[in-house]
Amino acid sequence: MLVVEDDLTIARSVAARLRAEGFEVSLAHDGPTAVDRAQDADLVVLDVMLPGFDGLEVCRRVQARRPVPVLMLTARGDETDLLVGLAVGADDYLTKPFSMRELAARVHALLRRVERAAAAPAARIALADLEIDLAERRVLRAGEEAHLTPTEFELLVHLAERPRAVQSRERLLSEVWGWQEGTGTRTVDSHVKALRRKLGADLIRTVHGVGYALEVPKAVSS
Repeated sequence: MLVVEDDLTIARSVAARLRAEGFEVSLAHDGPTAVDRAQDADLVVLDVMLPGFDGLEVCRRVQARRPVPVLMLTARGDETDLLVGLAVGADDYLTKPFSMRELAARVHALLRRVERAAAAPAARIALADLEIDLAERRVLRAGEEAHLTPTEFELLVHLAERPRAVQSRERLLSEVWGWQEGTGTRTVDSHVKALRRKLGADLIRTVHGVGYALEVPKAVSS
């Protein structure tokens, strides 16, 4: 685990709780150091406000190298800031102040998603020009590879395994994020926006007041 937080009291408290949960933890207190140390991390707990450059830029640079689960910490109540964090590759977020118990629960939920994906049997989903390689965690649309974060990938697979079936935001939060309380529907919305941006706006249909469904792409005639 990498904990990135410039407030030393918070950093040490978060690190202590994660170590108590059995994780190895390293610390970083600024943007450049965080990017360097994230190369070896299995999960990053990332504060937004950092010296050097902020957590949003850290997340952007880390995800450009390789997909890493990111739990973002923010003291900001502005919804725009939270959505930007999710848009640049954060998988989940906590708004300060938060309980260490909740932080630990979110970290475990993120890791369960990664472990569940790794344990899944090798398979491939092909829907017209959309190809998903579950073993290599690669996604191609019309032959072009898209770089997805771990949660974006899991969300896409969940929808693609049930093409045209409408999934409520609450069900997606439960089955993809592992949340038992549907209090973070904007998290779903932000990840859907990211998938549309990376794979095409026609791929996921919004059913207003309900949720989302993956539309089978139309085959391109030769």
